[in-house]
Amino acid sequence: MSPDNSKTTAEQRRPDRAALVIAAVLVAIAAVIFVDVSRLKGMAGYSQVGPATIPDWIGFALIGLAIWTVVAALRRDFPEREKQEFGPVVWIVAGLAAQMLLLRPAGFSIATGVLFGLTAAGFGRRKLWITIPVGIVLCLVIWLIFAGLLQLSLPAGPLERLFW
Repeated sequence: MSPDNSKTTAEQRRPDRAALVIAAVLVAIAAVIFVDVSRLKGMAGYSQVGPATIPDWIGFALIGLAIWTVVAALRRDFPEREKQEFGPVVWIVAGLAAQMLLLRPAGFSIATGVLFGLTAAGFGRRKLWITIPVGIVLCLVIWLIFAGLLQLSLPAGPLERLFW
């Protein structure tokens, strides 16, 4: 057996790390649910069914999925994944962060237009000088529909105050 084959078999025996991370996240979410539900345990009243019943079931289901994921990771049952491209993810996360920071001071249209432009950049359209203004116009139309016709409250900024 050549040294390259032994490396390949060693890699094949190694558990899928990404799947183990997913299993850990599932357990963490279940733990948060169980801790949050523990405050509701005394509210069941005269019956055993109360506001904590369904969240308990969800927590146990997440634990079961985590165990299933660990078993599949150890058996290497997951298909090979393509290499992850982090550039597009960074563009989209930057857009979400910009929207959260700009929502109050700049309003819905500008903040969400910036999110639109940066998300478009993440998908390969890097002309921000086109995508951001197009996103702002689309979001202004959406804001006018939601605020005017549906009477819903979205954050208004200087651009929205020009129209309303």
